[in-house]
Amino acid sequence: MDLGIKGKTALVMGASQGLGEAIAEKLAAEGVNLILAARNGEALDANAKRFSETYGIDAKGVVVDLSDTDLTAAFAARVRDEFKPDMLVANAGGPPPSVSTGIDQEVWRHSTQILLFSIIQVTEAAVAAMKEKGWGRVLAIGSSGVIQPIPNLAVSNTVRGAVAGFCKTLAGEVAGDGITVNMILPGKIDTARVGQLDTARAGREGKTLEQVRSEIAASLPIKRYGQPEEFAAVAAFLLSEPAGYVTGQMTRVDGGMIRSI
Repeated sequence: MDLGIKGKTALVMGASQGLGEAIAEKLAAEGVNLILAARNGEALDANAKRFSETYGIDAKGVVVDLSDTDLTAAFAARVRDEFKPDMLVANAGGPPPSVSTGIDQEVWRHSTQILLFSIIQVTEAAVAAMKEKGWGRVLAIGSSGVIQPIPNLAVSNTVRGAVAGFCKTLAGEVAGDGITVNMILPGKIDTARVGQLDTARAGREGKTLEQVRSEIAASLPIKRYGQPEEFAAVAAFLLSEPAGYVTGQMTRVDGGMIRSI
């Protein structure tokens, strides 16, 4: 299928590793030019160089720390006035594992700034540029915890739920401008982040990491972890021209992990 996005520009946040990196590479393979954003400048530059050389597209890295409100505001201004992306992949790293109570207020503040306030600010800037073109795609990476809260991830479940509310509301406001807004929800995708959570669970339960991973895989209808490339393929479709009538949706890529309808 021709995704109809060759030559367009995507801003991919959290593009130094994991799901952000995988989505960026899939878009590069489709001929999309890239602005890669994250805190790790060295990893961003390496990815930009690799994507440019492999796929013949323009790619550059932009370092930003979303926990810093001033730096986030400056980055958002560049998104609106300089980068003017056709597509935005709104992605930010998850908070540490935690239960619901007894969490330090600084953890709440820090997590809300990174996962919610910064996403809102950057999305608003990107949408302003998209409205000028009459076309745009916004895709926020969430978590299956938005649908079914994940034990010991209370902060993530809470804040990502707020992002879901923002995206759904925004989708209805900008659909008439040719802009779609969707959220994609990963399940057990085999990334470093999931590896960290599995390691933490192994420690809590007094098991080996291999035991935990085997148990998790066995609990999934598909009986295995997903690969970042599989997740990225779904993301690329939601960012594409053929997906122009898909908006305000939360798409699960979870191997059937969430059992509800």
